Amino acid sequence: MWIEIYNWCVKQVRRFRAVPRPRGTVRLQITAVFCAFTILLLTVLNTYPVTSTRDAVIRDKEQSLTATAAVISSALAGLDSLNSENVNQVMEILDVSGVTRIFITNERCSVVYDTWGEMVGSNVAGAYPALENAMTGQMVFTSEYAHKQAFSSVAAVPVMVSGTIIGSVYLMEADTEQADMISGIQGRLMTMSVVLALIAIALSAAFASALTVRIKQLRKAVRVVQAGDYTHHIETRGSDELTDLGKEFNNMTDILRRTEESRRQFVSDASHELKTPVASIRLLTDSILQNENIDRETTMEFVGDIGESAARLQRLSEKLLDLSRLDSGAVRQEVPVDLSQAARKAVRMLAPLAAEKEVALTLDAPEPVHILAGEDDVSQILFNLAENAVKYNIPGGTVTLTVRKGARAMLTVVDTGIGIPEEDLPHIFSRFYRVDKARSREAGGSGLGLSIVRDAVDLYGGSIEVWPNHPRGTVFEVMFPVCEREI
Repeated sequence: MWIEIYNWCVKQVRRFRAVPRPRGTVRLQITAVFCAFTILLLTVLNTYPVTSTRDAVIRDKEQSLTATAAVISSALAGLDSLNSENVNQVMEILDVSGVTRIFITNERCSVVYDTWGEMVGSNVAGAYPALENAMTGQMVFTSEYAHKQAFSSVAAVPVMVSGTIIGSVYLMEADTEQADMISGIQGRLMTMSVVLALIAIALSAAFASALTVRIKQLRKAVRVVQAGDYTHHIETRGSDELTDLGKEFNNMTDILRRTEESRRQFVSDASHELKTPVASIRLLTDSILQNENIDRETTMEFVGDIGESAARLQRLSEKLLDLSRLDSGAVRQEVPVDLSQAARKAVRMLAPLAAEKEVALTLDAPEPVHILAGEDDVSQILFNLAENAVKYNIPGGTVTLTVRKGARAMLTVVDTGIGIPEEDLPHIFSRFYRVDKARSREAGGSGLGLSIVRDAVDLYGGSIEVWPNHPRGTVFEVMFPVCEREI
């Protein structure tokens, strides 16, 4: 029975969840599910005590009635045969009480004794199944609980003399007192269940309302952020999952706000950087076009300046494209790259610039060190770090590239140049950040080189650190996971 009740409740919950519902019914769903389980619990509370009490009463009646029937049968077993006279004498001696009615039959199923005196002499063969079973030598007991009426119990036992059945004893009992007691218990449980159900429904509705209010608050906040207000926060109180969700939402809006600020700053800086060479090209071309008497030497000088501005514009565009690729997470095909070989290539490419700047450029890479990365990205990392070290150096200065293999592949670029002030070190990887803006522009810098280096290093699971080189200069240290595959 309990399994059937449970299965019914589960079925109803599933049917409720399967029905299409309009938006905004979370509170109704929570209340309905909570009420379904409340009904299941109250059903158990209403039926289990009553069923347990009923079964206990029936067990007691079985013991008492079968014991009484056995006593009567044992007393009658001393008679050779059963007739009304000798059975009445025995029953007067026994003085049985607490039983509603007693039948005693002889071997032919004729009633020889009836406490009500109505059926003496009647043949009851086929009228009472329990008597028929008793006449075959069985001890029979049955009991039925008629709701709010009585326990109707029957016990029948055979009367045997020397293994021969000479009759049977049939006892009937109708107990209204204990039936009333169980009915009273059931009524009180029902009243209590109704009260508890009403309280449960009220509490579930209140709980669902409180829960959905917070969910609605979060949904409203999401819509505000969707509209572009990244400064919007929701109030978080408590220590439950919804509070944690609210905190995560606030963290997300903070990240979105910083990202939006960075995007706007990036667009502003990129526009400014692009505007400078474009304005220079336009100014120079206007000067040539508007001056009809300009001489060839001046024209060639202007054209050279236009070429330099165009080259700067091209470099800036290429770096912006590299940043866009790195931001999108698009990884070039990863292959085993020899860091030592890539460093030698960068040194060869920068040798003319180092000679022009009167800077000694050296490489210390005694063995191959392989990492798993894109060849172009590794070349760009090495070239940008070494080029900056050469550009922002002093005549007679040095730049040393070192490649070593340990638990990780390590690239170190050490220079004895002008150095980077301590207060600028945390910002040098920011886009368009320049330590000395005027000097950087003179050297052709865009403020994007180190940002590209940092993003490329991160892309391949590496790390980069920077610190001052005493007494002067800067140290950049880049670490990569070592490639263990066969080359």
